[in-house]
Amino acid sequence: MDIVDSVDTAESVERSDAVVGADPGSRGPGGRGPGRGREREPLWRDVIGEVLRGERQAQERTLQDVADKAMISMPYLSELERGRKEASSEILAAAANALGLRLSDLLDLALFRLGIYEQASAGSASAPSIGTRSRDTMCLAA
Repeated sequence: MDIVDSVDTAESVERSDAVVGADPGSRGPGGRGPGRGREREPLWRDVIGEVLRGERQAQERTLQDVADKAMISMPYLSELERGRKEASSEILAAAANALGLRLSDLLDLALFRLGIYEQASAGSASAPSIGTRSRDTMCLAA
């Protein structure tokens, strides 16, 4: 599977204002913390959720189908996809496996998406390559 192909860069850049940005003086996404007049990095749970939802939708699968295969509840999977819950590594691995991914694939996709946010906030239109970050950094973040 080509990781770059599975990330919808246009969608993620368009949605970056909902995840990354905040108007000065406003609260961040989901009411998490005050805006500081500058863009903030997306939360890990937001990025993982976007990747899970993107992969599920790309496979044209339902929440129920993926939740059943992962053996987690549909409402919990929905909350993961919306960035409302912090998932354990076991839950992330189960969700990834239900989508035909390894946990490392899920983390690579999330890392790539974070790179897109960094590029967007820096004003660059080009997407970063997967190899621009150390895999060790990703493992620590997970």
